[in-house]
Amino acid sequence: MAQQVQGVIARAKGEPVRIETIVVPDPGPGEAVVRVQACGVCHTDLHYREGGINDDFPFLLGHEAAGVVESVGDGVTEVAPGDFVILNWRAVCGQCRACLRGRPQYCFDTHNAKQKMTLLDGTELSPALGIGAFAEKTLVAAGQCTKVDPAASPAAAGLLGCGVMAGIGAAINTGNVGRGDSVAVIGCGGVGNAAVVGARLAGAAKIIAVDIDDKKLETAKSLGATHTVNSRSADPVEAVRELTDGNGADVVIEAVGRPETYEQAFYARDLAGTVVLVGVPTPDMRIDLPLLDVFGRGGALKSSWYGDCLPSRDFPMLIDLYQQGRLDLDAFVTETIALADVEKAFERMHHGDVLRSVVVF
Repeated sequence: MAQQVQGVIARAKGEPVRIETIVVPDPGPGEAVVRVQACGVCHTDLHYREGGINDDFPFLLGHEAAGVVESVGDGVTEVAPGDFVILNWRAVCGQCRACLRGRPQYCFDTHNAKQKMTLLDGTELSPALGIGAFAEKTLVAAGQCTKVDPAASPAAAGLLGCGVMAGIGAAINTGNVGRGDSVAVIGCGGVGNAAVVGARLAGAAKIIAVDIDDKKLETAKSLGATHTVNSRSADPVEAVRELTDGNGADVVIEAVGRPETYEQAFYARDLAGTVVLVGVPTPDMRIDLPLLDVFGRGGALKSSWYGDCLPSRDFPMLIDLYQQGRLDLDAFVTETIALADVEKAFERMHHGDVLRSVVVF
């Protein structure tokens, strides 16, 4: 029987979000209904509200979440009612050309629930990243549920569903940071600071955090950065080179998503070094680099989508590290808020006051 719950809806571009009653259908084949326990307020949700992703309004926002499986549809074997899960937006298909090549982290046909959640009048909702977790309950494809240790804090665990995984994965999976490497991270919000943590976990010897906000740089230092650079007062390219014996960093992670910071990342790396773009640009942005420099500097220019993660592999492993005290996910939870406070959290996000506001149910 369909259920009625409260959820955060973005009805039109730029309009403040509102709480409305939504209808969650019973799970069909391959689907699950999850009782959401916590959901982080991510920049991607703001992009949806601002029309920066697409214009399929109204959106049911929220995607960085953890909760408990309430019910499952026919054919579901990977999770069962009562399982504590992190929701993910990469439910791999197992059949596309990436999956068949043994690269499921690049799956080109990820699954979402086939049924639609709706408003009371029957208007179909577009769930953010196929999840829609700013709601008491949500309907997802069962493959979007990754079972992890239920002893983990939902507020911390849910952050692996997007931003923290994106940053850690940008360092470990995409950047292939190795022991003794030098790493620079440009942009120290939630994703950038997660990249700092990822570089530390991978054994980087030198981790240089770059930002225009001293508060964010202090946070980066507390999470493992060995050096900080305020790019308002110093040229970040020259500063990174100076800190790496004039060479540039082995891996530079760009966590802003702007042409000017990408150019800084490009020139702040060592010869044959790697640039990883994990910051999300807008559709109108362009870069202009001399092709001779692209050729002559060698190395690799990579984009990191969801930290090139495989949820079934990475989420349980990172939760284990969290439980062992080796990965401080709690440090990313700046505040816990109620569902009604999401719009205020967007405002605080603009001011750079938080790593993550987390809705707790």
